[in-house]
Amino acid sequence: MLQTATIHFLENLKKNNSKEWFDLNRKLYELAKADFYNLVTNLIAEFGKKDTSIALLQPKNCIFRINRDIRFSKDKSPYKTNFGASFSKNGKKIMAAGYYLHIEPNNSFVGGGIYMPDAATTKKVRQEIDYNFDEFKEIINHKKFNTQYSDLDKSEEVSLLREPKGYDKENKAIAYLKLKSWIAMSPLSNADLTNKELIKKIVTAFESLQPLIQFLNKAIEV
Repeated sequence: MLQTATIHFLENLKKNNSKEWFDLNRKLYELAKADFYNLVTNLIAEFGKKDTSIALLQPKNCIFRINRDIRFSKDKSPYKTNFGASFSKNGKKIMAAGYYLHIEPNNSFVGGGIYMPDAATTKKVRQEIDYNFDEFKEIINHKKFNTQYSDLDKSEEVSLLREPKGYDKENKAIAYLKLKSWIAMSPLSNADLTNKELIKKIVTAFESLQPLIQFLNKAIEV
């Protein structure tokens, strides 16, 4: 579970997203950061029992910096208003399918997959889905996955308007071949964040996603 003070810090940061405010409240940030670090540490320990590929990950290699890269953004807010961590067998810096945790008051979620991979990786994933669609369909139609996530994200941000080159629009897998990212997300309420069952809830969500992660990584490694 997270401390209520951590949630309050993120709420206040969203209202006061400036370096001046952040510097004045740096001690509160350090406490919130340590709280999230502790959550990630415990999560690796617990879920690592089920997915050994992440068991040896170090929290520092999973947690994203709170500073935003504003060089090419119209939004010049210096800080993210969330804590985030990515868990894959190669850590957050290497292209691989993995799990993701996003902590942001009123917009928290757990999930994973592979987000906006490069062209070569995208080609491999599409080919794997096309060649093994029955296996893929069984994964996303499985009761545990379906209950937790319903389906993959098919929003405009992660989907092509037309079928990708080399694939027929009548292909039975076309809805998934059109994707540019293969991700699934499940919301976490504010109450979930401070509940003592938070770790258990996240582990359950990750476990439901594990067959998809394995499928995607098999495609990438071919």
